Formats: sequence, C-alpha cells, structure tokens
Amino acid sequence: MAPEIYPESTADYLDPDQLRALQLQRLRAIVERCFTRVAVFRQRMQQRGMVPADVRSLDDVAQLPFMRKTDLRDHYPYGLFAVPMKEVVRLHASSGTTGKPIVVGYTRYDIDLWSSLMLRCFVATGIQTGDVLQNAFGYGLFTGGLGAHYGAERLGATVIPISGGNTRRQIMVMKDFGVTAICCTPSYFVHLIEQVHENGLRFAELGLKIGIFGAEPWTEGMRTHIQRESGIRAYDIYGLSEILGPGVAVECSQQAGLHMFEDQFLMEIVDPQTDQVLPDGQVGELVITTLTKQAFPMIRYRTHDLTAVIPERCACGRTLRRIRRIQSRSDDMLIIRGVNVFPSQIEAALLSVMTSSPHYQIVLSRQGGLDQISVELEVTEGMFGDRISQLEVLQTRLAHAIEQTIGLRVPVRLVEPHTIARSEGKAVRVIDQRDKK
Repeated sequence: MAPEIYPESTADYLDPDQLRALQLQRLRAIVERCFTRVAVFRQRMQQRGMVPADVRSLDDVAQLPFMRKTDLRDHYPYGLFAVPMKEVVRLHASSGTTGKPIVVGYTRYDIDLWSSLMLRCFVATGIQTGDVLQNAFGYGLFTGGLGAHYGAERLGATVIPISGGNTRRQIMVMKDFGVTAICCTPSYFVHLIEQVHENGLRFAELGLKIGIFGAEPWTEGMRTHIQRESGIRAYDIYGLSEILGPGVAVECSQQAGLHMFEDQFLMEIVDPQTDQVLPDGQVGELVITTLTKQAFPMIRYRTHDLTAVIPERCACGRTLRRIRRIQSRSDDMLIIRGVNVFPSQIEAALLSVMTSSPHYQIVLSRQGGLDQISVELEVTEGMFGDRISQLEVLQTRLAHAIEQTIGLRVPVRLVEPHTIARSEGKAVRVIDQRDKK
C-alpha cells in the first residue's frame, strides 16, 4: 500500500510533534523496504549487526549506513531499485564520472509524489492557477524539465515546455505568450536579462513576475542583480536526481532559506571529514533519506552539498525547517548551465580519441552572463606537423566525444606542445576565469 501524500494545503503546516511521528513511521517503513529489497543495503546492515527493528527513534538514523554516488555507479543501472522493472514507469539519468549515467527509476506513486512536491514549491513562491509558466529547464534524461512541468500542470498553471537555449525565441515567447513565471538556471536568466535589454525591451512590458531558479549554485548577490534588473521575485529551488529531482526544498515568500519537505525527506547535516551529525546552525554536508519513494529509495544519501539547518521558525508560518542556500560542494563537480560535469568525464572522452594520455586543461569563463566551458589540449610534436585539415578533423572528433559523454557542446582548442604547465603534484585540470576581469 502506498504511503499517504498529505494534501498540499496542510503538508507544509503539520504540528512539529505530528511531523516527527510521521517521519519515524515512514523511516521505519523505508528501512524495512530497503532491507528486504535492496541487497547492498541489507548486507551493510548485517555487517553492522542491525535489523530494521533497531530503528526505534529518529536519532537511530545515525546508526544506518551511508549511500554514496559511487554506490549508484557500482550498481549501474538497476542494482539499487527496490521494485521489479514492471513497476517502473519512467527512468531518468544524470551524469556519472566515467561516462556512464546514474540511473533513477520512478513508479506511478513516485511520479505522483514528485508532482505533488513541485506543486508545493510553486505555491510557496506565489505561482497560482492561471499563471503562464515558461519552463526553460532541460527536458530529457535530466530531471529538471519534466519535474517542473508536471507540478505546474497539477497546480493548474499553463505550461510552455520550451526547454533551454534559443534565447531569441525565449524572449519572443515570453513577450507574445503573456508569460508570468519562468523556470531556468539563474545564470541563464542573467543572460536573458542582457538579451532583453539589448533588444530594446523592458521587463515591465513583459508581465513576468516570478522566477524559479535552480540546478546550479547562485549567490544572494546574483538574486539582487536579477531582481533589480528584471523587477521579478527570484526564488531558489533545490533537488537532485538521486533523491527525486527538483522539489526537495524551496524558498517561500520570505526568501530566507529553503524549506525542506520533511514529511518526505529526513535530513541530517554531517561533518564531511568525521561523518558525525552536526547540530542545527553548523555548516556541513547535507545527507538525505527518502521516506516514501518506492522505486529508488535512498537511505542517508551523501549529497556533497554544504549547508546548515536554520533553527528559527519561518515567518511564513510553515513548520518545515529550512536550510541555507547551497553555494558550494565538498567534491570537485562542476555545474555548467545546469549540467553536472566531472573533469574525469572529459578526460575519458579525450582518451577515447587520443592514442596517448593527453595534456589538457578545462577552462571556465563567463560570457554574456552565462558560464562557459572549453578545453585546451596539447598536440604532440608529430601531430603539430600535420596538415591543418587533419588537426581540424581531430578537433571535431574530440568535441564530439565530449558532447557524447556530458551532453554539452564544448569547444576544443589545440595548442602547441609544452604549452600547458606541468605539475609535480596533482595536475591543475580546471582553470576558473569566471571571476577575473
């Protein structure tokens, strides 16, 4: 029997004692589910001498084993699923470090839950039935586009599934279709602002009121810039494919931290070095346990996102606790226009074309408000003497291999031998020029 999805009108305002009792009930049920159906979780519990009945309080979650992104890669594609494939109605995937995606599955209940949570996100930010939402999150294997789409439709808003890119068309649609709300990455919206101004338009003429921005870290300074230049209210949304997609937490009208949907997710903040649970207010790594997901439950998932729980009650009246805006990660993942990119992915793509280990650097820059990524790669002495046409063919092959691996078009520039500095320690693979004038 599927867990109850509380009505959206009441789920955000549960009495704290009622919420904790619900969390414990659901925690015990999900631990039992994973112990019974997910072999790797059962083995780790048994190694600790634990059984599901040992979970008697919410504090006991700290005794359970962690799940990490490496577990998802090691059990690719379906090894962590807790239902047979006949019950999986959708698959999504996000990037992995070796070119293999991280695969997540959804039952019909999971899709309904996701839609419900996205509806709650939109309600929290002030979007209503009758609003026209321009959804510029990417559709496809990534979770962003469809998650927002289903939630907005469930709310009764009009959804324009425009996806990302094609900025001129985005502006035309925004103007002609009477768009009142938009979903996209914050950096892309900064680019839209510049293009709107360059086209001689004013946001006051467009009718846009609300922006829901996520899929990459962004600062309060960027929010200030967005709101000042566009006149909209800009809200942060948080999620990750391994947990559900967008809709795990969201800001409310107060814009003072993201409310975690605690009836569906149990959160902890741990010290990334010691793994010890930290008290509210201290910055650490966010660890999430899904409490009701069926196809792909996660117990104590290490997100690598650094944040802290805000202990004070929010002025909006919601009883759900808040986390601070996530601005950094404890690993080396890059987020470019909402896509997760690992340097090792690019290296794997280069090695699929090159016959020898390449000397390369990944260069991050910012143009027109958008984060850009490019690759500089040394050619060997022998290749340096090749005809220009041969080097152009190699350049094209390398760029194609990278695009096939990470899903982004990345310019590749071939440079002369010994151009890239060598290091006696770890190689400096990423050159970040985004904050340089």
